[in-house]
Amino acid sequence: MNRRLLGALEGVDGVTVDDLYEKYPDLMVDAKREQALLVEHDVVVMQHPFYWYSTPGILKDWQDIVLEHGWAYGTDATALKGKILFNVVTTGAPMSAYSEGGRNRYTMRQLLAPIELTAGLCGMRFLPPFVVHSALTLGTDDDVGPYIQDYRRLIEALRDDKIDLEQAAKAEGLNDIARRMRQ
Repeated sequence: MNRRLLGALEGVDGVTVDDLYEKYPDLMVDAKREQALLVEHDVVVMQHPFYWYSTPGILKDWQDIVLEHGWAYGTDATALKGKILFNVVTTGAPMSAYSEGGRNRYTMRQLLAPIELTAGLCGMRFLPPFVVHSALTLGTDDDVGPYIQDYRRLIEALRDDKIDLEQAAKAEGLNDIARRMRQ
């Protein structure tokens, strides 16, 4: 599902895909390269499957290595100030599992609180996630198509400043906002 979502971004002007596993098969993240990419972009998307209530290990390593004190946060660190950060997440469980009454007891937004706090520490604006639930059961183009279209539409709208960021920041997720743009 993540590969299919990435395919939705092919040919979108102004979008750079930085596949960490492809770029760093030895898991040795190049902090300076990644920092240069961050400086070049106004919107940062962390796209990943949701493993054990967190990001994959390489993304955690990326955060530890790239978001250096004095560069990303700390006194006079302004490299990321004002940039937008959000997650695009795939899960194996249905949306009902990610609610206060569900199996996981918390919403996806609540489970992503450490990333939201990281964004705040770095002076970034955090937006709620775009989530594809039950990703393992989505097989047909009819199942996947709306997510792919909504993701592309969302990225293009962010690029073109066509999203009310104040309203988006209050939402539980970006799926509804992307869905409304479809209508």
